[in-house]
Amino acid sequence: MVLSRAATESDENVCSTFGSRYVRTALPKHKIGESSIPKEAAYQIIKDELMLDGNPRLNLASFVTTWMEPECDKLIMESINKNYVDMDEYPVTTELQNRCVNMIARLFNAPLEETETAMGVGTVGSSEAIMLAGLAFKRNWQNKRKAEGKPYDKPNIVTGANVQVCWEKFARYFEVELKEVKLSEGYYVMDPDKAAEMVDENTICVAAILGSTLNGEFEDVKRLNDLLVKKNEETGWNTPIHVDAASGGFIAPFIYPELEWDFRLPLVKSINVSGHKYGLVYAGIGWVVWRTQQDLPDELIFHINYLGADQPTFTLNFSKGSSQIIAQYYQLIRLGFEGYKNVMENCRENMVVLREGIEKTERFNIVSKEVGVPLVAFSLKDHSFHNEFEISEMLRRFGWIVPAYTMPADAQHITVLRVVIREDFSRTLAERLVADIVKVLHELDTLPSKISKKMGAEDFGNVKGKKVDRDVLMEVIVGWRKFVKDRKKMNGVC
Repeated sequence: MVLSRAATESDENVCSTFGSRYVRTALPKHKIGESSIPKEAAYQIIKDELMLDGNPRLNLASFVTTWMEPECDKLIMESINKNYVDMDEYPVTTELQNRCVNMIARLFNAPLEETETAMGVGTVGSSEAIMLAGLAFKRNWQNKRKAEGKPYDKPNIVTGANVQVCWEKFARYFEVELKEVKLSEGYYVMDPDKAAEMVDENTICVAAILGSTLNGEFEDVKRLNDLLVKKNEETGWNTPIHVDAASGGFIAPFIYPELEWDFRLPLVKSINVSGHKYGLVYAGIGWVVWRTQQDLPDELIFHINYLGADQPTFTLNFSKGSSQIIAQYYQLIRLGFEGYKNVMENCRENMVVLREGIEKTERFNIVSKEVGVPLVAFSLKDHSFHNEFEISEMLRRFGWIVPAYTMPADAQHITVLRVVIREDFSRTLAERLVADIVKVLHELDTLPSKISKKMGAEDFGNVKGKKVDRDVLMEVIVGWRKFVKDRKKMNGVC
């Protein structure tokens, strides 16, 4: 006689995840579920949904590191449960951060004696680093104005219109007027002469960008320094400079050592850099270093003792992981100057390969510069029939994530595509991307123009002479996307 029994819910623990009820049951999305599910099912369900994300290695929009050596991955996982702020409990981690600060400060030519300790701190990224540097400038300016018996309620900061949004956040959050130097066609970084003209007695600092997000170009910090030295001598204002080296700080010292942009210039008082960009660490680490201890007001540093010992802290947040700090130290000692130089030279050479391949199509103008962050920004020569947004959209079919965007004021009529060359972007991938761009161009040539129907070929062909109506352009793009989607359905394209 054969014995049988009804399956119970606990039996599902021995079933394949895809043979269980959890893959056919809708999971809660906006409130926590009433009951638990097996760990295997939770893992598989989340992993399956994440498959719909883009491939980080093919995300050419991002400057952020997407590959590290397995040994560093192992270190990261081994320290994933360490809270960096517990300095008394994890003194070695604190020591590693201090070593990183000193290495980076000396890389940027800080005027330090052999045994002198640098002033700086690790952050969760350049955004926090910029907030901290900005607060130091504001407090120093306020203290100086108070001592002189002058008003200190209307601070301003001078930047180019090409700055990253974190500068706008700093200005808004901490009530500092943001004075932007507008861009112009063909010149997409801050003009140092115009910046110096905008400086007044209420300017807490001028922010220069070493590696513009828009086209990778380095701003002329040396020229800015010289202009401000002269203006300070004439006015007695002593306006300083902050260098936002988020992208370029780990590039210039290795392949452009003769370029003067750092603490070699007397008015540069602080520098931020993103460890998670060309510092070659996964997302979540930035650095800010000051020229001297006097450039960071002591009143901004807090001292706490409720974690076991007196601990100085100058951050916007409190708890944060230790993994990225440890990973940064790994890269600094693993690669050394020689290793970083090799990586940056490879990035530059692969950028040249991509740039030359795009130029050979004879369809694009190159907007980026050869000296700067290794990226290629390019714009269509002829907008009569198609635009950069369509190219960006169609490249996604091949897996590439290539952003298209308009320039800031007063160059918003210029639209560009941008490809960031990171450590893990090889020559083979560069050649493959060029081939796929050519395929997209050939396919676009066979399709009817949505632009000419909406705006008229003459209007879009002369787009350089006037600003494009953003609403009309977006309407064109939406219509184009619908057309492409319908065409895919007709052709059975997956």
